[in-house]
Amino acid sequence: MARTLAAALVLTMLALMLVCPAAAENGTAIDASTCLKCHSDKISAAAFAASVHGKNACTSCHVAITDVDGHAMGAIPTEKVKCVRCHKKEAAEHYASVHMLNDIGCADCHGDIHSITPWKKDKRKVVETCRQCHEQEASDFLRSIHGSSLTGGNQDSPSCNDCHGLHEIKPLGAQDSAQHRRFHSQVCMRCHSDETMMKRNGVFTLAVRTFEDSYHGKNFRLGYPERVAGCADCHTAHKVLPPGAPDSSISSANLLQTCRKCHANASMPFTKFHAHGEPTNRAKYPILYWTYVSMSALLAGVFAVFWLHTILWMFRGFAENRQKQAALHEGRLEPAVPDGHRQYRRFTRLQIFLHFLVITSFLGLALTGLPLKFSDQEWAAALMDVYGGTANAGLIHRVCAVVTFVYFVTAIAMSVRFLFFRKDIPGNWIQRLFGPDSLFPNMRDIRDVAAMLRWFLFRGPKPAFERWTYWEKFDFFAVFWGMFAIGGSGLMLWFPEFFGSFLPGWMFNVATIVHSDEALLATGFIFTVHFFNTHGRPEKFPMDFVIFNGQISKQELVEERRDQWQRYEEAGVTEQFAVGKPSGVWYDFLLKGFGFLALFTGIILLFLMIYAFLT
Repeated sequence: MARTLAAALVLTMLALMLVCPAAAENGTAIDASTCLKCHSDKISAAAFAASVHGKNACTSCHVAITDVDGHAMGAIPTEKVKCVRCHKKEAAEHYASVHMLNDIGCADCHGDIHSITPWKKDKRKVVETCRQCHEQEASDFLRSIHGSSLTGGNQDSPSCNDCHGLHEIKPLGAQDSAQHRRFHSQVCMRCHSDETMMKRNGVFTLAVRTFEDSYHGKNFRLGYPERVAGCADCHTAHKVLPPGAPDSSISSANLLQTCRKCHANASMPFTKFHAHGEPTNRAKYPILYWTYVSMSALLAGVFAVFWLHTILWMFRGFAENRQKQAALHEGRLEPAVPDGHRQYRRFTRLQIFLHFLVITSFLGLALTGLPLKFSDQEWAAALMDVYGGTANAGLIHRVCAVVTFVYFVTAIAMSVRFLFFRKDIPGNWIQRLFGPDSLFPNMRDIRDVAAMLRWFLFRGPKPAFERWTYWEKFDFFAVFWGMFAIGGSGLMLWFPEFFGSFLPGWMFNVATIVHSDEALLATGFIFTVHFFNTHGRPEKFPMDFVIFNGQISKQELVEERRDQWQRYEEAGVTEQFAVGKPSGVWYDFLLKGFGFLALFTGIILLFLMIYAFLT
């Protein structure tokens, strides 16, 4: 018994020697053995010696106590310990935290500071600490795939501090605030964007990229996360479980309920949407893959053909202009067209108005759609801020879509009238459909294409076109294709709950690919090929004004559409198209200003698109 007491005394003295240097190096320090005379019932000398504070004297924290006798008599009260004296960084972070706002101090989390041991970056200890107050959240977390992996010793798995921080735990704000909604995804993306870590743990490596490519992710990147669902909305914040787990938020039994948190009228087919569908993965998503391949081939094919056509025309038109200048210099002038200055009507007021609708709606769609397409660009976020957010941009986009449907339906009505009801067009509806006044392709277009190619290559004269050229017919039918591709997919994405009631959810993945790529095709084609064909070619640069006032001179008409003029002359109807009075100065000034504004807007958007592809 005596030996046991002696051993305990020796251990205690050794602990005291570790706790405080024998001579109490600083003049205000008080030997720990002195403190333990009164406080040994609450403080274990051995535990304190082994703690993170074991090398400190008692008065390192209790700095106000400089006189033991005065303290014992109550003359010097024990003041609240201020951890900031040593832990300045942690205290500064805590000062800005939600814990500080709720009067939760250091000791509330760290417990008995006399026996606290180093955590050695073991995240499991963080969970144990947080669980003291956040029982439900910690319980959900420990049941999750993250928690079970962490308790198994995997330090790659997140703990409370990986998402919320250790000391600088900021308030999340209101449930529907941008700050709160941003947090729902931002903390998840921090780890899941680390592909090395994800591969090391056998986790899907494309979660972040596929999310960012989705409508939800694009809104997040543009700075408006409050408008869409984030990671935690689908997977929950703490109880993250794989789809196979019965109580997972994304299991087959619970997925509909999860979707209905945002899409109240969602049905079971709606849940077949691939939230992280990867269009380039042929094995896992074959339908998405072939949709992606088909749209990519369409883009490549159209641009390859028409950009080559544009380059050839640009060079040949330049050469022709130089030939005309040389002829003028040498006095070899072509015979002037009699009354070449007279104006003739090429487009009606309705056609001019419809083209005005096309310009405004198309630019509106491009201005609001391209920032979503290229959501990773700074200019895209800046544009969205100009609109006042993605919600306003979406409203503008849909208004422009409605305008598009209006002029499309009007064009169909005009086509029906042309085929069956107009009295000034000869022939039956089949003859009209394939006749020279029709926009429907015919055999003449094939001959014109061949003649144009010969002209490009300096092998023949420029074709004598009729009322409509082959490229104008292509533009017209591109609207029809675009309405089914862009319009149909756009309606699906506009009303997902309705279409999701009878279409499988993966159709929305298909619609997203088609809508995005077809929009890229339309904008790229209009801002390059169409702009060149109508305004940029050497014969018309810098602008062909005919679509704005509907008038064209006889000189231009004969040079560009000689066969049309000859047909009108043979039919004796040329004077029916003569303009009695040219358009007014103010009308031309305003419409030309609008035309140049639209042209420059398109060119600016084109450069932004090119910049986005290059960066």
